[in-house]
Amino acid sequence: MIRPVYLDTCCVIYLLEDVPPFSEQIRKHMTNNTDAVLCVSPLVRLEALVKPIIDGNTALITDYEIFLADQQWLIIGDAEFDRALTLRTHHKIKTPDALHLATAMQHNCTEFWTNDDRLQQAATGMAVNIFDRQGQN
Repeated sequence: MIRPVYLDTCCVIYLLEDVPPFSEQIRKHMTNNTDAVLCVSPLVRLEALVKPIIDGNTALITDYEIFLADQQWLIIGDAEFDRALTLRTHHKIKTPDALHLATAMQHNCTEFWTNDDRLQQAATGMAVNIFDRQGQN
């Protein structure tokens, strides 16, 4: 069974920028979850590309664009912004986190892979800190 999984920006950065020990952990988690369809949004692209663009790292920019193009893209429209507003006000999370989470929820993702334990309550159980349990992924 295929299941849609939203990738928080940190997961994409760890994966493409070889950040020890996180890069190995995300790769291992992906290998152990081959039924996951990886989902991203324009917000993931925006956040991930800031530093490579500032640094003028065209090779990394290209790597990001290729990787992101191969994933399932989820739109962020009015419904996602409305849900993000509710999440932000009820759970006191930051705007980008609320938008990521709202997008995952609106598009019926089963999990939200992240490195941020603070999103657990707002995510109603769908947030999975895949870096939380070293060696268990």
